[in-house]
Amino acid sequence: MSTPDHIASQAGRDIADVPAVEVISTAAVHLMSAAAVHLGLAEDLPEHRDLDEARSLIEALAGLITAAAPSLGTHHAGPLRDGLKTLQLAFRETSPMPDAVGEGPGEKYTGPVYS
Repeated sequence: MSTPDHIASQAGRDIADVPAVEVISTAAVHLMSAAAVHLGLAEDLPEHRDLDEARSLIEALAGLITAAAPSLGTHHAGPLRDGLKTLQLAFRETSPMPDAVGEGPGEKYTGPVYS
C-alpha cells in the first residue's frame, strides 16, 4: 500500500523527468483553454462568457509567455504567442466596451495588439 509520502516522492521523481519547456507549455495551454472558455469560444459552452475571468487568465498567460520566451526558444514560444494574440483579439471583439489598443489584457507585457 502506498503512503502519502511515497506518492509525493514518486510524483516528484516523475516531474523531475519532465523538461521545463514542457511544464511551461502545458501551463500556457491550460491558461489558453480556460481563457477561450470564458470568452465563449468553447464549442461545448458557446454561451458561457465571463470577461473578468478571461482578462485575468489572458494577463497571466501573457506574463508567463513573456517571462519564459527566452527559455522556450522560437520553436515553442512562437505558437504560444500566436495563441495569446488570438485570445487578446477575441477579447477585444467580444467586449461590449473594448479596451483601447495597448490597454487590453496582457498588453502591458506584449505591447499593443493589432488585428
